[in-house]
Formats: sequence, structure tokens, C-alpha cells
Amino acid sequence: MADNGARYADPVAARSHWVFDLDGTLTVAVHDFAAIRQELSIPDGCDILGHLASLPEHRARPLHVRLQEIELELAHITEAAPGAQELLDRLYSAGASLGVLTRNTRDNALRTLEIIGLGGYFAATDVLGRDEALPKPDPDGIHRLMTLWGAEAATTVMVGDYLYDLQAGRLAGALTVHVDTTRCFRWPQLADICVGTLEELALRLDR
Repeated sequence: MADNGARYADPVAARSHWVFDLDGTLTVAVHDFAAIRQELSIPDGCDILGHLASLPEHRARPLHVRLQEIELELAHITEAAPGAQELLDRLYSAGASLGVLTRNTRDNALRTLEIIGLGGYFAATDVLGRDEALPKPDPDGIHRLMTLWGAEAATTVMVGDYLYDLQAGRLAGALTVHVDTTRCFRWPQLADICVGTLEELALRLDR
């Protein structure tokens, strides 16, 4: 995919390095975070990873193990988001760099991608979980992928469905795409592009 934005009317079509959130972005959302907090005895509204990081190691370790088990259980009942395969196929065929940045673990992310039929689009080294990079909203993972690819912020896209994805993308200087199936688009100040589905985003590549 060419980096020359002058060839494209839509700025996202000119970008050649793409970072995707996983759960709720490439997949249909199945996580019930309130239920997960309840099972792990985490206060309502608290960031799950942030809370676990604040605990002593002997208390956090079994909770991390259970969290990974829950995430793996959910991986087996999820499915690819509408338009995900079409979008990735077009980007992959055009030679774009494709990565995943998730607050899940890398192992669970790779398993999820295989289950939903999208594993072939991503090299394992381009899938970063919470153990390979600081969790979003920190932009560390995006920076790591950009370094790995030799990419600049001006050629990079961050695609996600939640606040942390958009914050991380903005802090990294990437173009941010908010995917919201409800079309509420709660964080317009952080999103350069808002779409209801990945199908809609794929159509923008033709502009």
C-alpha cells in the first residue's frame, strides 16, 4: 500500500501500518466486564488490569491466572466482527503491515485469531498482549510495533472500539478509528474517523 496520501481522497486509505484492538473490534464483543470484576472481587468501575497491578504479587497471581482462564473461555464463543475478514484481506493483499494490540494475553489473542479465522493475517510477533507491552491507554505497544515495522506515526492507524484504544492511538500520533456498532461515538475528540462496522471502514479504502 502506498504511503503517498495525495493519491487518496480519504486519509485512512493512504496508511500502510495498521494496529487493531482485538476484543470488540476484530471480534464480536462477548466480554461482560462487570461479571469479570465480580468474579475477581474487583470494585465496580475499576480498571481490571490496573487493580491487579496494585495488589501484592501473592494476591494478584491467582487472579491473573483466573482472568486468563476467563478470557480463553470467551475466545471459544466469540466470532469475527462483520467486515473483519474483508478489511484484513484487502489490507494484507495491498502489503500493509498488520498488528494486534490487546489487553488480553498474547497466547489468548493468537488462539482467538485462529478460532475466528483471522490468524493468517498476523505474524505472532505482531500480536502484542499485556505481557509484551504496557497496557493501553499507554501507547507503548503502538510504538513497539512502529519500531518493528520501521513505521512513522504519519503512516499508522489505530483501530479500536474503546476509550483506551483511542487514547493510545492519539498519544502515539497515529490516525485513530473508532468502531462503535451502537453509533454513539462517545469520544469524538479522540477519534479521527468513526465507523459503525469494519465493513464501513473497508469501503473507505476505495476513496
